[in-house]
Amino acid sequence: MIELQNIDQQYSGTQILWDVNLKIEKGSRTVIMGRNGVGKTTLLNVIMGLLPISAGKLTINNKDMSKASVESRPEIGVGYVPQGRHIFPQLTVEENLKISLNCKRQTSKTIPEHIFELFPVLKEMLHRRGGDLSGGQQQQLAIGRALVLNPDILILDEPNEGIQPNIVQLIRDVLLKLNKEQGLTIVLVEQKLPFARAVGETFALMEKGQVIATGDMPDLNDELVSKYLAV
Repeated sequence: MIELQNIDQQYSGTQILWDVNLKIEKGSRTVIMGRNGVGKTTLLNVIMGLLPISAGKLTINNKDMSKASVESRPEIGVGYVPQGRHIFPQLTVEENLKISLNCKRQTSKTIPEHIFELFPVLKEMLHRRGGDLSGGQQQQLAIGRALVLNPDILILDEPNEGIQPNIVQLIRDVLLKLNKEQGLTIVLVEQKLPFARAVGETFALMEKGQVIATGDMPDLNDELVSKYLAV
């Protein structure tokens, strides 16, 4: 589904990623973890084509995407929820969601009803401006907008940052439902260990721009947590 082979990434003359190797299987739930500044968001930006690869190969859905543009990701089934949400504050909820209908992959010209089943608040606030929503409502909008693409892969960067506990629980339940019922591949960067354990079935630990450990979530033991995650 997603494979990174010997990936290097340099930004403004500074190397951020070093020889990263990671394979994310179809239908899996993978959590990328590590302390602040270890390269997690950079890794997602490389997968999404937002940052160029200096060396190595990136494959998504059996296609070489090493030099492909960010615009090509939705067309091959990748949805993205960036850190900070990046909704359009002056557009209504409906207009934010309809932006994803412009993707060639999406043949419908209407917002899929299951988006509102997952996030009922979006239907209630359909004509409100995105900037008038609370942080938790904006995060639901950001996830809903990505799901309108009908993706095979959903990538999320810190989806629970600044979100109230009841919405964190809702996001957890939605991700598990989409994975189990639709086979959606989930990839997320997450700092909160309880959420990571609840959602993830596999993990990838990063340190100094490298993936230094991977495994099934039960293998994320106290020694690894203390060495690579504890502040």
